[in-house]
Amino acid sequence: MGYNTATKTDPESVVPEEAGGMWFLKEELDSDHVGFSILELEPGADGMEHDETESGQEEIYYVVSGTVEVALTDADETVSLEADELIRIDPEESRQISNTGDERAKLVLVGAPL
Repeated sequence: MGYNTATKTDPESVVPEEAGGMWFLKEELDSDHVGFSILELEPGADGMEHDETESGQEEIYYVVSGTVEVALTDADETVSLEADELIRIDPEESRQISNTGDERAKLVLVGAPL
């Protein structure tokens, strides 16, 4: 078969329900080269601060709905994003997503290469 399908809730969320939810869909899609995740954050909730130095993976975040801030720790900078805005982040840059709005934020996260 030349394709795979999945739904957001096929895997269990790795983020507590009260904070929102995060679903890693790479395995469900049987992807070899691209990571794909859905992140939902409740108002005031933060994602995990991390970098991708070890994996060498750059990441792109697309905001589907809501308002978030992406703290770029190493650059000592914060980027605000609203619905339909994106950011690409180098593997070495430490980053943390925070929902700064008053509604649940939903993002699509893509990372490559794996």
